[in-house]
Amino acid sequence: MKKIVIISNYYPPEMGAAANRISNLAEALYKRGYEVSIISPLPNYPKGKIFESYKKKFFVSEILNNVNIRRCWIFPSKSKNGFLRLLSMLSFACSLWINLFYLLKKKPNSIIIQSPPLLVAFSGLLLSKVIRSKNILNVSDIWPLSALELGVIKRGKMYAFLEKVEQVNYKLADNIVGQSEETITHICKTVTKRSIVYRNVPTYQKNEPKSKKKGTLKIVYAGLLGYAQGILNLCEQIDFHQLGVEFHIYGGGMDEEGIVNVSNKENSNVFFHGMVSSDRVSEEIKKYDVGLVPLKNKIYGAVPSKIFELIQMGVPILFCGEGEGATIITKNELGLIGKSEDYNQLIHNIYIFKDMKKDEFLEVSNKCLKAHKDIYNLEVQMAKMDTIIS
Repeated sequence: MKKIVIISNYYPPEMGAAANRISNLAEALYKRGYEVSIISPLPNYPKGKIFESYKKKFFVSEILNNVNIRRCWIFPSKSKNGFLRLLSMLSFACSLWINLFYLLKKKPNSIIIQSPPLLVAFSGLLLSKVIRSKNILNVSDIWPLSALELGVIKRGKMYAFLEKVEQVNYKLADNIVGQSEETITHICKTVTKRSIVYRNVPTYQKNEPKSKKKGTLKIVYAGLLGYAQGILNLCEQIDFHQLGVEFHIYGGGMDEEGIVNVSNKENSNVFFHGMVSSDRVSEEIKKYDVGLVPLKNKIYGAVPSKIFELIQMGVPILFCGEGEGATIITKNELGLIGKSEDYNQLIHNIYIFKDMKKDEFLEVSNKCLKAHKDIYNLEVQMAKMDTIIS
């Protein structure tokens, strides 16, 4: 049996796209006959605080869904201060090395290393070289370029340092996995390595198409409430009550407090439901008519995994953003698109869904289900992953 180790900064019981992406990959590898182990920090995301059941612990070893998990100490932080965020990344990058003797004894065939964070990826790549295991760099976002486009970082010494780490990481990698075609194109400007596009998609699941319900159109967003998504700005800029629609929000993050304040206002038509488990969130989403997928800024290489989660359930999409995500939705006719923070276009698209006839709505839902069945499901993606692991 081949042994795979995955190094990731995020893993359940943490929630969000990053944790779901790695847990989906780990469990799928196990089902395909691999022995899978995870090395990750003590759970702390998105609150920036160690989860209650893991407090006052330096190291935890456990098994979750047949996957061995080794959780290491981290200095957690959700601060907007760049130095504190860097310190948090560096803390886990260092604590990774307590697994050196474990890895030497285990002798994994391959180590899959998640990036970003860049410093964690760099540390993991060095670790793979020391134990002489094949490594695969799994690039979900292009850092520091994504941070620059989000306005989180400016060009300067810090940006130049992170860009240098990024380029070194690509050179240290044996094989590379990217979450989008744009990601692979970007990496190929630095190195030429064996690479694939691996989409963060759910397992194939047969669902019935959605029918448009009578009454008020209900829009749902489920995910991180952070800077990149811009949900708070959206709530403040759009009067959902005036539009005659409801906006339901699930998740957590640094904008949570502001969103709660908006939802508490009379007649806001914004409803905040907090964080729910990954097992329950799918059932919650099915209650609603349309799923919102926003990006605050155009981020080169970014394809939100929420697109694929929604189409699995046949939920038509309201997309706010540019790039490859918008192309996927347009090409497969999965919903309506508008540019990032173009609230006038978003309002226009909401009205289109609100006035859409039942047969038109049903057609969009069926196209979502078809795209999930034919292309964007885990079985199709894992067949590609097998080729790069072997």
